[in-house]
Order: sequence, then structure tokens, then C-alpha cells
Amino acid sequence: MLPSDPDVLVIGAGCAGIAAARALAARGRSCVVLEAGARVGGRAYTERDSLGIAFDHGASWLHQADENPLTPLARALGLALLDHDALRDRRLFAHGRFADAADRAAFTAAEHAFWTAIETAAADGAPDRPADQAAPRGGPWDATVAHWEGAQICAAELSRMSLHDFAATALDSPNLILREGVGGLVARLAEGLPVRLAAHVDRLRWGARGVVAQGAFGSIAARAAIVTVSTGVLAAGGMAFDPPLPDATQGAIHALPMGLLTKIAFRADDPAAPALPPFASLRRAVEAPGDRPMSFISRLFGEPLLIGFCGGAQAWDLAGDTAAAAAAARSEVATMFGAPAAAALGRATVTRWGEDPLFRGAYSHAVPGAQAARRVLGTPLADGRLCFAGEATHPRFAATVAGAWFSGIAAARAVP
Repeated sequence: MLPSDPDVLVIGAGCAGIAAARALAARGRSCVVLEAGARVGGRAYTERDSLGIAFDHGASWLHQADENPLTPLARALGLALLDHDALRDRRLFAHGRFADAADRAAFTAAEHAFWTAIETAAADGAPDRPADQAAPRGGPWDATVAHWEGAQICAAELSRMSLHDFAATALDSPNLILREGVGGLVARLAEGLPVRLAAHVDRLRWGARGVVAQGAFGSIAARAAIVTVSTGVLAAGGMAFDPPLPDATQGAIHALPMGLLTKIAFRADDPAAPALPPFASLRRAVEAPGDRPMSFISRLFGEPLLIGFCGGAQAWDLAGDTAAAAAAARSEVATMFGAPAAAALGRATVTRWGEDPLFRGAYSHAVPGAQAARRVLGTPLADGRLCFAGEATHPRFAATVAGAWFSGIAAARAVP
């Protein structure tokens, strides 16, 4: 049974909403979590039906795990965590062959030079600017490093991102994985919470006296609301606010657009499929201007699975066309392993974060000049009667489940 007269409405049952609901319960506050979709977890979603193997459509790692609030929660549930960094067999394909030890050392040096340049530029006191303007250029590996750190990790090209926000939200190891998937973990953490599914909030009335959420479910009033839906949904007008949000809040929403990282996962049972060991990671070098390589992870936990990652502008170009996305991933595999290996891959499933109206992207980035937008969006309104939470509001762990979780707890503490 859900509370009929809750203290707080939590809108969205992703990581931020689940964390907020748990924190509210710890404070002795009642809440109802209104989730527009048919499941909990938001962008942390693990499913097994499409390929017969657990596959994380969204969040896949507990990044910077020693500071990640989900790490101790997973361990408390008895879930085994593996350090993917320690298990990875890192491979790099460049100029028609797999890189040798000298190539890999040169690439590692280029990565180090990249981050030295980014951190130095972010600390130089100059006005914010696009992150690519601070990145090294001209070296044989510079374009590959920039593509990897931008489109493939941050889901947007460096030219679209604030240098200061990019530097402030850079993550470190360890990066932990679990067989149950991050989505499986988050679903476990939502058990027992007062969640109402298929409850899309069309309009939220808010002010000093409280809030009222309206939708096909009717109306629900509370003393305060915590809104955790993505900036992509907010920017598209997926939920109306009455009165309209302050200009500063609206500006922050639009300054934190959603990037896109699409995953293309293949069954890889056939012995002729690419011969990669468990936990291997594979990158292909940028070969020419406009080249946008994918990257791959192989056989997590020994399962016959090959997962391709397609980020940034290329992901948006392929959004809505799963057949084209799968064909592009097979083409990448054929380039590195040959056409027979690509043809040996089995059925595929392709994530759909970009076209899903409940998300409209994978995770946020700050546009150049908007390095303060996360703090602005996370600032409570109406003396805490209206709070925003989610990865987009966290100035340190943005774009991660850790940032979403931390923000949900902070919002729960801010409501009166």
C-alpha cells in the first residue's frame, strides 16, 4: 500500500529517486515514488530476455569504486564485485593490425599527455572553453585519445563540452563490475520502496505551500517534490511546471544536454566469432578525419557476449535505426577480425536511450561556459519544496550512478 498523503513526492525511480526514497525513510518521512515507466532503475537496467545473458543496457561499472556509495551497498547484499581494470586484456587496433608493445606504450603516453594538458588548462584561471581546445593535437595518437575520452566515454565530442566541467568530473579507478549487473543491483535496492509504476507526471504545481503532481493517475499532493527525470526530458517539456521554473533553473537544464552512448550486444557462441578472452577491451584507432571508431568489451564473466559501444554524434546519427547500428558494429568487427568473424556473431540487441521519451539520451554533459550549471540545477527551490536530483546535478560524479545516488540523498536532506 502506498501512502495516500505523503510528505514528499519523488518523481522518477532511477538511482536518484531510489536513493532519495531510502534517505527519506531513514529520516522518518513518507513518500511516494512516481515512475512513468514499467520498471525501476532508470538508466541502470539489466535484462536477460533478449540474449539469454545478463546485459547492462545502461550503467555497467561502479566507477571510482572506493568512493562510490553503491559499493558498500552491493557488498552488504552479498554481491561479488570484480575489478574490471585488473582483469582487462587491453587491445588496440591501428593501421590494419593489432598494436604491439611499443604502440601501446606510445598510446598510454598520449593518454597521460592528454590529461596533463586538460588539468593544466582547467587550472590556468582562463575563462571556460570547449574541452577540445585544451587537448593535444598533431601527435599520432591524439585524435584517438580525444575520441575515446569524448564520444566514447562522455557520450559527446570534446568540442561540445565545458573544459572545466570535463576536468571536474573525470573519474578514476577502480571500476567494479558484478554478474548481476548494475541494473540488477539498483533493482535490489528499490525493493520494498513505495513505487507506483506507469505514473507519468504531466504537470507539477509547486510553491511555498507544497506541491501537486497531476497525470493520468489523478492528483497527488505533498509537502515537497524531488524531481529526478533527465535533463533531456526536462528540456523537451516532458513535464510541465506551474509556475514555470526560474530562468536560472531553465538555463541550467538546457546547459546540461544529454549525450548518447549506444551499446550493440551480440551473442558470440560460434567458434568463428572474434577470438577475444574474457573481460577483454578493444579500441580501434582513428585513421582519418571524420573516422569515428567503436570500442568493444568481450565475454564478461566468460559469457558468449561481445558488446560494442558507439558514442556521441555517431550514436545520434544511428538512433532509432537498430538494424543500421548493428550493421555498423559488424562492420567494425569485420575491419579488425575479418568478414567471417563478423558474420559468425549471432543475434544482436541495441540500446535505445536516445529515442526513448522517458530518457532522451544516456547522460549529461555541460556545454562550454556552463561549468556552474550542475550546482544551479541542484539548488533547492521554494525553501526546499522543489528539488532536482540526478546525475546531471552532481558536480563531481556526473554521468554516473554514484552521482545520481549522492544527489538523491542530498535532495532528501534538503526538503523541509
